[in-house]
Amino acid sequence: MSELVIETQNLTRRYGDVVAVDSLNLRIRAGEVFGILGPNGSGKTTTILMLLGLTEPTEGWARVLGFDPMRQPLEVKSRVGYLPDQVGFYDELTARENLAYIAKLNGLSRPVAQRRISDALERMGLAEVADRRVGTFSRGMRQRLGVAEILLKHPQVIILDEPTLGLDPEAAREFLQIIRTFREEKITVLLASHLLHQVQAVCDRVGLFHQGRMVLEGTVAELARQVLGGAYRVHIRALGPDLTQALQKISGAVRAQKLDSDLYKLEAQEDIRAEVARVAVQAGAQVLALGLEEPSLDEIYQRYFQGVITTV
Repeated sequence: MSELVIETQNLTRRYGDVVAVDSLNLRIRAGEVFGILGPNGSGKTTTILMLLGLTEPTEGWARVLGFDPMRQPLEVKSRVGYLPDQVGFYDELTARENLAYIAKLNGLSRPVAQRRISDALERMGLAEVADRRVGTFSRGMRQRLGVAEILLKHPQVIILDEPTLGLDPEAAREFLQIIRTFREEKITVLLASHLLHQVQAVCDRVGLFHQGRMVLEGTVAELARQVLGGAYRVHIRALGPDLTQALQKISGAVRAQKLDSDLYKLEAQEDIRAEVARVAVQAGAQVLALGLEEPSLDEIYQRYFQGVITTV
């Protein structure tokens, strides 16, 4: 098992009678991209602030890279990059001047700072606008500058809080690609967002928050098994006899449905396309098409909360 980079045990934060985070047990491994999902007020940002040592837990504890964020905040901050939902820069300074100021605050020598600033600006596609005042930047450019700031410290962990909020589709797509490069470099990423399709596109595992508690955790396939009953949907179009009963009997099948005269959908716990094709041919059907669909986080999310509302 990979090294644990972020770990919490019964992590709790109360504000009077309001429980913002309730008994959170979280394990994130080195090099993993983990998504925290949930609407505003579900506990995502409060969790992040406790991991950074900016908010003290009411109960429980957290460890980031083995350090206690409350007792060893400088050890955590020197190794962890954080991009809040609203990035703050000095608008009257240029992008390069902002980064130079931040590098100085982080204790980087001038030669090291200059090299890292140039590298970060180049990597984030900001080299050509490095000497423009940040006040003229779009939100997408400011977000990329925020990542450039993070890269100055060569972080082991990067925490992103709603990083694509307010970005146009193209800027959001570019930002998701940046996150993918972090995964390739084995940098651990904690991504907090309510944009489920974006989280699904980049995260290895996700945790769903509801009223301060993490109510679901795992890969998308694992969550689909828990909430939907099947992680995969096999679609088969075949001419000939009705295949519903034969498909239902396949090992690993959860439910088979006939959607049209020649179209069937099979919910399954694994990819069973080969067995579906074999069964169809054995039954005397002519297979026209065979496809696989993985459920979306949006569908899992909607189905889960329908169940929550129904049982309340």
